[in-house]
Amino acid sequence: MRTISQPRVRRLRGLTIIELVIFMVIVGVAAAGILGVINLTNRNNTDPARRKQAMLVAEAYMEELQQAQMTYCDPADANAATVTAVGGCNSIPEAFGPEAGNTRPFDNLNDYVPNASGSAVRAFAVADSSGTLVDRDVAGNALGVNAVGGKLGNVSMSGITTTLSISKVNPANALGTGTALSSSTEDGMAILQITLVVTYGSGANDFVRLDGYRTRYAPRAR
Repeated sequence: MRTISQPRVRRLRGLTIIELVIFMVIVGVAAAGILGVINLTNRNNTDPARRKQAMLVAEAYMEELQQAQMTYCDPADANAATVTAVGGCNSIPEAFGPEAGNTRPFDNLNDYVPNASGSAVRAFAVADSSGTLVDRDVAGNALGVNAVGGKLGNVSMSGITTTLSISKVNPANALGTGTALSSSTEDGMAILQITLVVTYGSGANDFVRLDGYRTRYAPRAR
């Protein structure tokens, strides 16, 4: 009698613990990679806006500086518009730092910094009620805030800070005379370099920098 073999029935089984752990590890690694890409995308979408804000701030301050006078003497001096030689000022030769009672916008470029050492200073900042330095516009309003303290639209300038340095260019021979020039007044400030740095984040590259130059020309007025 012929025996007909029956098909072998396979036993069904689920995942083992090892297989489950491997699956979870693979999914976790993939998820971490996806989240990293999403975070990078979000950060890069934000940075251009902040950088553009910082650039606009730097350009506004540079325009203010470039429009300042650069006279041999203080503009209040009677000889400011005509003096052509060292010692020609009537009473107020220009030096770094503002004269007594002089407020922003200052009447001379060199008034914006206390010295020509090249050290950066918060030239546009004024302390708020808590003592924190806050960059302000020429009218004295905190950046991004209107005259009555309201925010300008949805613009936030929080975390944006500006530093300024003004330094002499080749002070030993700025006018081609072959003689040493004054370290702080008159001829010593014939050529000045303006450096503005606006920082908008905590990263090593989260800043913009603008450089400009001003040259005093005959009759040593603006």
